[in-house]
Amino acid sequence: MSACNHTNEPEFTLVGLTDSKEIQLVLSVLFLLIYMLTVLGNIGMILIIHLDVQLHTPMYFFLTHLSFLDLSYSTVITPKTLQNTLTSIKNISFMGCFTQLYFFVLLAASECFILSSMAYDRYVAICNPLHYPVIMSPRRSYTLITVSYMIGVLDSSVTVFCLSTLDFCNSKVIHHFFCDTFPILALSCSDTYNAEATIFVLAGSTLLLSLITISSSYVSILSTILKINSSSGKHKAFSTCASHLIGVTVFYGTMIFTYLKPSTSYSLGKDQVASVFYTIVIPMLNPLIYSLRNKEVKSAVVRVMKKRECIQKLE
Repeated sequence: MSACNHTNEPEFTLVGLTDSKEIQLVLSVLFLLIYMLTVLGNIGMILIIHLDVQLHTPMYFFLTHLSFLDLSYSTVITPKTLQNTLTSIKNISFMGCFTQLYFFVLLAASECFILSSMAYDRYVAICNPLHYPVIMSPRRSYTLITVSYMIGVLDSSVTVFCLSTLDFCNSKVIHHFFCDTFPILALSCSDTYNAEATIFVLAGSTLLLSLITISSSYVSILSTILKINSSSGKHKAFSTCASHLIGVTVFYGTMIFTYLKPSTSYSLGKDQVASVFYTIVIPMLNPLIYSLRNKEVKSAVVRVMKKRECIQKLE
């Protein structure tokens, strides 16, 4: 980052969501409750999958990492948002801002491809059930997870590098509640065309490539389900995908609305609402989506509780 960025004011200022003290108090209580549910829900999901042997399958291996990502990027955003909302401290250092952005992009991009891996897993399970143990071997599962995180690291590294080459000589007030790409681009006093084009192509490629993988998987799944004669068989096959479909629709809907557009069309109100949804609300919803609509998870909770009761009785 050039000297222009640091000499006068070595910090950004996060405006937040509102100037009203009353609304800030309501939002802080709401966000704190959501964050607590997010932590409990995702840690609970990870523990249930770890403790129940019957859930030691590729699908739940991916779900463990999805819960980890949701917990992580909620933690990257929500505590700082709560601090800004509850106190008068709204400043964030350049290093802190770009660190927050780096981890947010890393985790969000990784989630895109973990959702793709989950869709591929469902495709193999429904369309090639006899070959499922061979195709979705532990080695392939670990490879898919590793590639997902590597793409996340690449996306975040390139994004932060592009933004760090810009100058911020005038206003350093970020009209957002966290350090996101478009609000930071809007502050630059240098030409942002190359940085914006690179970030747009990278974000677009990540979203579209993962979405194409998911779409093609579900087209094949739907084709296979329609060939099943019994209605109970169709319902069983579709029920294994329902939770994932809901999660994908919610996640990609808000991400595409927010990022697949030029920075000049950034809208303070609408984009902030979408950002609150995918950074704070969705990490809370995913454990509910994958547990309430999933008989295997609910059965696993019962088994873990019974096992714990038996251990307590023996003690």
